[in-house]
Order: sequence, then structure tokens, then C-alpha cells
Amino acid sequence: MDKKTTLQISGMTCAACANRIEKGISQMEGIASVHVNLATEKASLQYDPDQVTLSQVEDKVKDLGYDTVKEKIDLSIQGMTCASCAQRIEKGLKQLAGVNSVHVNLATEKAHVTYSPGAIQRKDLIAKVEQLGYEATIRSEQEDETSPSQTNSNVKGQQVKFLIALLLSFPLVWTMVTHFSFTSFIWVPDLFNDPRFQLLLATPVQFIIGWQFYRGAYKALKNGSANMDVLVALGTSAAYFYSLILTIQGWGHGSHGGPLYFETSAILITLILLGKLLEENAKGRTTEALKKLMGLRANTATVLRGDKEMSVPISEVVIGDLVMVKPGEKIPVDGEVLRGVSAVDESMLTGESLPIEKRQGDQVIGATVNGNGALRIRAEKVGEESTLAQIIRVVEEAQGSKAPIQRIADRISGVFVPVVIGIAVLTFLIGFFAVDPGNFAKALDHTIAVLVIACPCALGLATPTSIMAGSGRAAELGVLFKGGEHIEIAHQMDVVVFDKTGTITKGKPELTDVHSFEMKEEDLLYWIASAEKESEHPVAEAILQNVKEKGIQPTSPEEFIAIPGEGVRVTVSTKEVMVGTRRLMKRYGIEISQSEPILRTWEEEGKTAMLVAVDQRLAGIIAVADTVKESSKAGIARIKELGLEVRMLTGDNERTAQAIAEEVGIPSVIAGVLPEQKAAEIKKLQSSGYKVAMVGDGINDAPALVTADIGMAMGTGTDIAMEAADVTLMKGDLQSVADAFAMSKKTVSNIRQNLFWALAYNVIGIPVAAAGFLAPWLAGAAMAFSSVSVVLNALRLQRVKLK
Repeated sequence: MDKKTTLQISGMTCAACANRIEKGISQMEGIASVHVNLATEKASLQYDPDQVTLSQVEDKVKDLGYDTVKEKIDLSIQGMTCASCAQRIEKGLKQLAGVNSVHVNLATEKAHVTYSPGAIQRKDLIAKVEQLGYEATIRSEQEDETSPSQTNSNVKGQQVKFLIALLLSFPLVWTMVTHFSFTSFIWVPDLFNDPRFQLLLATPVQFIIGWQFYRGAYKALKNGSANMDVLVALGTSAAYFYSLILTIQGWGHGSHGGPLYFETSAILITLILLGKLLEENAKGRTTEALKKLMGLRANTATVLRGDKEMSVPISEVVIGDLVMVKPGEKIPVDGEVLRGVSAVDESMLTGESLPIEKRQGDQVIGATVNGNGALRIRAEKVGEESTLAQIIRVVEEAQGSKAPIQRIADRISGVFVPVVIGIAVLTFLIGFFAVDPGNFAKALDHTIAVLVIACPCALGLATPTSIMAGSGRAAELGVLFKGGEHIEIAHQMDVVVFDKTGTITKGKPELTDVHSFEMKEEDLLYWIASAEKESEHPVAEAILQNVKEKGIQPTSPEEFIAIPGEGVRVTVSTKEVMVGTRRLMKRYGIEISQSEPILRTWEEEGKTAMLVAVDQRLAGIIAVADTVKESSKAGIARIKELGLEVRMLTGDNERTAQAIAEEVGIPSVIAGVLPEQKAAEIKKLQSSGYKVAMVGDGINDAPALVTADIGMAMGTGTDIAMEAADVTLMKGDLQSVADAFAMSKKTVSNIRQNLFWALAYNVIGIPVAAAGFLAPWLAGAAMAFSSVSVVLNALRLQRVKLK
């Protein structure tokens, strides 16, 4: 049956564009009709979903040079009880025309949906979820995560239900305990053994406390599927109604014709409620890293508007506002320092324990802590654009995303409940007709145990809880994974390729060496700084900064001549000073032979060496270099210990690149590579069968970051690089690269442990229950704690300590 939908298209400028799109789509197999309206920028089409998908149509539009408009929305889902529920919602939403992708996360109780707004509205998504038997709200319309939420309210309601169920079940448990020969000496009030009294206690538990299971089972069956609620409703109802029939038969004289199972149904519901409560509490702890990040935000800001200082909520600060930050306060927004000097604690972002001095012209980041000075800042990024907000968004998306390994659990949970019901029916038939013919009570006992022990919750929680805990811990270490798939595949890498400048090195040249021939070093530095004072070259800036830090104040030159590619020639205090290359010195006939041994040594070390002459005589030599970050050598050593091959890819010359590579321990270097060639070099490695991770920081690294299997961008680099990458390293050092691989390995190992135990639990538990070796109440207890054990195992990731 054909489907109708509408796509919003951007980029059309004339009727020819609309005709081109219309013609291109109509040629696709499975398209019944298509009409493109230039005025509304919409394409209305009718298509056969068995022959063509909406995504393929959108790809066709993109191939034609246009874009389809897509929107993303996060829905909070209430009422999911197991992996089957998440599967059903995901499947139901994907069936809607206009929906591009859906990820439903059982652990976070959220659905992340990408859709075409021209084809479907938000209200349609919510209506579909409600039709499937669940409650949905748009996440952005809910209260802030740091305030009491609907989830907390639901947990309190469940706590009340559990306490009531526990109170009503206690007499039934007391009675049950005495059924064993070794406990028969325990005294039990006669009233507790009366079937009518047991019925009175079990009925509220079954139909008031347990009504949520009936409601969930009805909604699931109504929509043609089955979930955990169906198993619980079937198992407890079988026990309750069988006992009810026996009670009615002996109503007049207070006796009954066989064993009663009121305690089984009541205890099962009580234990399941306990398990869900423990599970909710444990799941809440998996988002602690996210809560910590949210807690870093400032709530108010002091802004200067007109002549008045006023305190306003952080949400009311706008770009361009002048923000006053007093000593000890949190900096509320990202911005530029206009006035003041202070040391700012940026450890929450960089992990660097020492405060960083900030003065006029420096950039500051919201949520960092001002030290001992007052600052005036111009707001440049506020609200959702701030650095902290982007970090929170990346962590949220990673925690809510689905790792590829989750597909295993999804496929199993999709058929799990129907298979279990089939096994339960088979268990009853074999028990009643073959194992112990005619013994209805015993066959029922085994059947209930099978239904109750086979809960798919643990399977559904196995992957998302590990992803949540692992990505949260990684964020605390300064590693931001943009999705669960990146956490899963990072540990599979074979080769790590590093850019040099700004990644291995600091990215800023520094004065590293000074050699004087005829004067004191301080005097030599004075003449050099004075000569370079009017220059705008990065090397000149590095020299000036270093000289000023030594307390030497240069003099402005009276005459300044820059000679491109050679250096500068200036007049300072009647003296002629030249700073530059060999060519500059030869141009003016200055003898430099005595400097050659030192020049060659420094150049072999990858440094840029410059000669200095004062009044036509060689006075000294200086060297400038982009120095290696303190953490680079140790970080690369750690990466090698993890079994990864390391290489360097840089546009610098071979000699400089080799010198840096030798210093940090990289054996393989590809130098002199143009920016557009970097991606091609990554592809060469991939074509040789390697899984490649690329680490960079600049705009020129973006193509390579996208091409690599995993792209890692330094948080100290450009926004474009971070946008292109799969992982952002907020600390900006290579130790974080090793941290990323280590956290990936530990997280995937944790997921595999969870999946193994979730599957092993059912593979072992169902046959044991079917064979009659597990009482229903024990099966209920095992089922209740299976999910808790999975979540607790995932929580171990939050305590991971790396080398």
C-alpha cells in the first residue's frame, strides 16, 4: 500500500530547481507521484515503502544539490518496563511517514527522534507513543533536570505501593515458611491459615498494587506485542485465580481442596516492585556525571546596563552584555576580558589544577571560577551556545545514543516474551500430561516459575547503562564521546595518526636558545627585542613575550625595514641591528662562519635559528621552536602500551617533523603534506586494512578527522575541528587520547559482561524453573535482582581510575 508524505526542501531558487527535483524523484523506483512547490518549498509524494524508503528519497534530493529540512526532538517516555517496550515504541515511530530515525533508551526513558517537519508534526509523534500505551512529553517543556522531576514522583509512588504490598504479604510469607518440614515448629496464628483471610490479603496486592502490570499487559497485547507486564500478569494471575477457585470450593467450612498460591502471587508482585525500585535508584546514579556538569552552571550574573549594576538570572544575559565577576564567583558566560587581571580556575574544563592568569583580551569560559581579582567581561556565548552547554549536550546525546552492539539485545528482546510464553505452555503440558499426570498444582507451579524468571529487563539495560556510566566517567576525565557508537569502536583502532602543530606541540613558537658572542645575554636580548618590536610575525611575538617575561623592556626602533624571507634591519639608539637568516647576513657582508656549528645543531633539533648583528658585527644567535607539550611523550608511550601503532602527519618540513617525532617517540612520519592531502593519507592506511584514529586541532585537519574511523579533536583547537570529530579532548593533551581508548575498552568489556550475564541468567534460569527446581517466589526474587545486578556492574565504570 502506497504512503503519502511531504518533505521540506531548502536551496531552491527558481522553477527550474523545482522541476529538476520533481524529475529526479519521479525516476526512482517505487515513486507513484511527486509534486514540488517552489512557493512553499515542499515536495508532496506518494511512494511504495516496500520499494523505496524516505531516506533514499532524501539522499536523492541531496545528490541533486539541495537539502531536506530535518528536526530533532527528545521525548521523555513514561511506562516502559523492559526492552520489549523500547523496541515497540521504536518500531511504532519508525512506521510514521516523515520519521528518519528513532533511538529509544530504556535506561534514560527517552526517545531521540529525527523527522521531516513538512511530513509530520511533534503532536503526531506524541500521539503515536500514547497509542502504543505509553506517556510522552517533549523534553524541552519539562522542568530542568536539576529540579524534582516526574520520575522522582513516580518512584515515590512506587515506594508507597511497595510498602503496602510488603505489609499485606508478610502474613502470607509467615504462613509459607512453615510449609517446609524443617520449619514446621514455627508458630502461626490460625487466622493466617484461613483461605478466606489469605484471599483478603492477596486481592488488594493483585488488583490494586498490581494493576500497573495488567494495564501494561493490556496495552502491549492490544498493539500486537508482549512485554514483561504480560509475563508478570500471566504468572501472578494463574497463581491467584487457581487459589481463588479452591477457596470458593471450600468456602463454607474454611478448608480447600489443594495447595494455595496466594502467597506466590502477592510475594511475586512485592519482589518485582522492590526490584524496580532498586533498579531506578541504581539507574539514577548512572547520570551523576551529567548532574555534576549541570551543577557547575552559575544561576545569576551581575551585568552592567547603562550606569547600573544588576543581578539577573543567567537566562536573561544576552550577547554583548558587560558582565562583572567578583573574586571567588563563577564566571557565568563565555566571553572576552575587557578590564581586570585575575587567576581563573579552569580545572572543571581542562583538568589543569593551577589557575590561569587572565587579563585584557583573554578569553574566559562560563562555569570556571574567578580567583583573586575583579573582571569585566563582554558576553560572547550564552545559553545553549556556551562551552558548558555544548559539553552537557554532547554527554546527553552520548548517554542517550545506541551502540551497535545493542542490536544483539534488540533482536533477542523482540521475540523474547512470545518464546517464553511458548516455553511456559509447553512446561505445563509436559508436567500435567507426562511428568506427573493429572497433578495440576505442580504443573502450574513450574509454569509460573518459568513466566516469572524470564524477565527481559536485564537484557534491555545491559548496553545503555554501560554507555551512560562509561561516557559520564569519560566526560569527567575530559573526553567527550559524541555517541555510543564511537565509544564502542574506539578500542578497535590499529593506528593513531597525529597532527603535529597544536596537537603534539603547543602550537605557539617560543624562544628556546640564546648564544651571545660579544656581549651579555641581557644586552643581546634587548637589541633583538627592540629590533622585533614593530614586527607582526609570530616568531617576533614569541621573542618579545619571552624577553618581557625576563624583565627587559625594549625600545621602539627609529627606522624599521622588513626584508621578506630574510629578516629585519632597524636602527635603535643610533645602532644598526639586524635579525634574520644567513642570506640577510651575507647580503650585508657580515662574517658568520663561527656560528655554523651552533646553527646546524639547532636546526637538526627542528628549531628555527636566527642570526643577530649589531653595527655590522655578528653578536649572537637565537632559536625559536614550537615546543612539545609536557604530556605528549608520556601520552604517546601510554598509547603504545595499549598496542596501537602511532604515526605523525604534518605539513611541516621533514627535518623539523623528524626532530619532534624522535623527541616524543613516534617512529613513522609523513611530512610536507598539504591540508587537502591529509584525508588521502588516512584513506591509504584504511585501504591497507587498518582501523585509523586521527588526532588534530586545526581547520586543515577537519577533512582527515571526518575520513578517519575515529576523529579526535583537541579541545584547545578550532571549533571546525571539534565539529568534524567524533571525540573532543577537552584537556588538549595526548594523555586524553590514551584515556579515550582505555575508557572505550573498559566500557565495551562492561557491556559484554552485562550481555553475557543477562543471557546466561535466562539460558540457565528458564530450564531450571521448567524442571521444577525453582519455587515461583525464588524465581521472582531472581528476576527482580537480575536487572539490579546489571546496573550495579555498569556503575563500576564510574569508579574507573586510569594510569
